Amino acid sequence: MPKPTRRVLITRPEPGATETAARIAALGLTPIKAPMQDIESLPAHLPDPDQVAALVLTSRNAIAPIPPAYRTLPTWVVGDATATRAREAGFTDIHSADGDAVALAALIAGRMRPSGGTLLLVTGQGHGGLVCGLLRQSGFRVIRRVVYRARPAVHLPPAVAAALTESDPSRPPIVVMFFSAAAARLFGRLLQAAGMEDTIQNCEALAISPAVGVALQRHPWGAIHVAARPNQDAMLALL
Repeated sequence: MPKPTRRVLITRPEPGATETAARIAALGLTPIKAPMQDIESLPAHLPDPDQVAALVLTSRNAIAPIPPAYRTLPTWVVGDATATRAREAGFTDIHSADGDAVALAALIAGRMRPSGGTLLLVTGQGHGGLVCGLLRQSGFRVIRRVVYRARPAVHLPPAVAAALTESDPSRPPIVVMFFSAAAARLFGRLLQAAGMEDTIQNCEALAISPAVGVALQRHPWGAIHVAARPNQDAMLALL
């Protein structure tokens, strides 16, 4: 009888969840999509592209709402996954920090001068504040525009509840991947609301960054592992 494969819950929203699921399946593991948020695009009220020196993107979720006229501008992105998505969408001048918001602000400050023109930060509702603040502290003029929002889940997905409550001791511990502190906090709240917090005592949590790891510490995980770098490749290396 074949040995049961390890199950990996993916809490990121689409379209990222499907991409991550494919990579996990390629590792011979069993992915279970458990998005904690749905991404909803909002009307993009952007300044004229002629008034902007460069774009700043902290998430690939911001890419789709950006009109084609902006896609030839120099574009500074937080990580390589966002860079890949931007390239696929037709952006032609992309610079990746391959890190987090702090790394992105440092990259821009090291390569551009504040006198070079206005930066347009295209981001999600409740996001982008850190990189915006850091850039302004460095003397840059930044226009911040919200083009999407993340709608939180109101219940644990049924497949997640079923996996967590399964009592088969022959199966390896479940792993849950967290790509944001918001998802980690929401997952914990939904567990508590369902009276299921004790079900994660034998589960392992993978955090994309130390900040996410801190958010996970509020709940009784069997183990919490933090990726060496804030990207999906580093998370997958922990599996």
